Amino acid sequence: MPILVTGATGTVGGSLVRQLVAAGHEVRALTRDPASPAAASLPRQVEVVPGDFATPRTLVPALRGVERMHLVAMDGYGPLTTGPEILELARQAGVRRVTHLGHNDPSRDDDDPIEADHRPLHRAIENSGLEWTHLFPGEFMANTSEWAQSIRAEGVVRAPFGDWSSAMVHEADIAAVALVALTEDGHAGRTYWPTGPEPVRRRDVVRMLGEAIGREVRFDELTPEQAREHWQGWYPEEVIEWFLTMGEHPDGNAWVAPDVEEVTGRPGRTFRQWAADHADDFR
Repeated sequence: MPILVTGATGTVGGSLVRQLVAAGHEVRALTRDPASPAAASLPRQVEVVPGDFATPRTLVPALRGVERMHLVAMDGYGPLTTGPEILELARQAGVRRVTHLGHNDPSRDDDDPIEADHRPLHRAIENSGLEWTHLFPGEFMANTSEWAQSIRAEGVVRAPFGDWSSAMVHEADIAAVALVALTEDGHAGRTYWPTGPEPVRRRDVVRMLGEAIGREVRFDELTPEQAREHWQGWYPEEVIEWFLTMGEHPDGNAWVAPDVEEVTGRPGRTFRQWAADHADDFR
């Protein structure tokens, strides 16, 4: 039976699709636009099917004959509001196991506005009757891709909090944890927190990107007010304020979880490895 991967053209979803195919699994990839370049870049063995989270009934054909499913439970920077309907359709279709890639910040209370938006979906998954596994990763290494344009054009990164330290995680490691949870027993009811193997400072991340592309990249540190203005139009207001609040604690995201190595049997990839993997994006 095929494994259904939602968000299959995204950063983690695309990596999961490729890893599942490499491991010999049949994969069905869900995307809003099967004709998109990102969908066309998926391995040719993959069955690419259309579906839109905003209209859950469009997922019914994709769910047929599926017992295992990877659910990307984010819609942009917010939670998947149609999650309960999608989970019920999955249960009716015969899905019995689901991995959930979502958001949870354990340092914040349930009444925090961003956290409060996500908690109902977590409960819906846990009460769905399916074998579920939560994946709540740390900061994505791939988030640095937003600097690609300024690095290519000017050799500069403009961002706040140069000493902000984060155990960023490679998308391939998040996908590897999901693959194990989908294809092996013993992970039902578990919550995993994939992180990178070491915390790195923002200014050191910029330096490593420069080393990967073979030229110096300058880090211009923004004040919080400059960052707020710089991010206007890129992120919702509540997300900008969340970023700025996090930046007040330089080591607030530096915790290294053991989950990647414990689940996959190998250490997580470093940011230096990520930079080498994606160097062409910044040249």
